[in-house]
Parts: sequence; C-alpha cells; structure tokens
Amino acid sequence: MFFVPLTGGRYECETKIWPAGFYRCIKQQTMRTTITIKRVYAPPSKNDGLRILVDRLWPRGIKKENAAVDEWQQELAPSANLRKWFNHDAEKWAAFQEKYKEELKQNPAVETFLKRHTGVRKITLLFGARDEQHNQAVVLREVLQQH
Repeated sequence: MFFVPLTGGRYECETKIWPAGFYRCIKQQTMRTTITIKRVYAPPSKNDGLRILVDRLWPRGIKKENAAVDEWQQELAPSANLRKWFNHDAEKWAAFQEKYKEELKQNPAVETFLKRHTGVRKITLLFGARDEQHNQAVVLREVLQQH
C-alpha cells in the first residue's frame, strides 16, 4: 500500500488517481488457496477447511453420514484402469504420476473444480490409501497448485 501526493490535493495509488480525502489505497491481492492432503480415516480438524474426497470408490469402513466429507469429486480421481494398474505399487509411482497428470490435462472436471472453488482459502484433499506419499491426492494437489 502506498500513496503519492499529486498537485490539486489528489493522490495516486498504482495507476488510479483518487480524490483528496481518500485516505486509504487498498492493493488488491490474489488470494491463493492452500491445498493439503489427508487420509479420510484421520479425524477431521477445524483447520481442514473444505474437505473433498478424491477417490473414485467410497473408502471401506466409513459411513457417508459420519465421514465429514463436504464434497466427493470422483471425476478427479484416476480412471479405473489406471487405478487398477497402479495398485498402490511404489515401484510404479513415477509412471503413475505421468499417466495421471496426462489424464488430468484432458479432464474438463479440473477446470470446473478450479472455477467452482475460486476464493476458497483452504481445501483438504481426502484419500483412502494407506501410503501417504504415493497416492492420487499427492499428484492432484500438485496439478491444482500449478493452475
């Protein structure tokens, strides 16, 4: 925030000229969304923000009414074929990342998701996999943060 006095009692803020008496210049900031990932089985926290499940299948052992899931975005999950091929095998992780990113590039649900969640401060992507390092939420968060 800054002010530059001009002649005639006016002030300049960035490229706009404001009348005298206007005492504040608010610099518009683009609000970035913080995206975190978390297992759906972990207890919810008030710091989670919007909790979005990104698995194609509903996680075992959790009732929908007890899940504390705000949205279920199945269309952002890997295709059934890719999910079955990967099978949470850490040795396939690099290839899975490439294939899933390619799927996401061609998936119109990504743009829809980004538009719909513009302005949301905090999003937690929920996943059911045991492996917290090698799962689709890790890749999806990276892709969403690059937009």
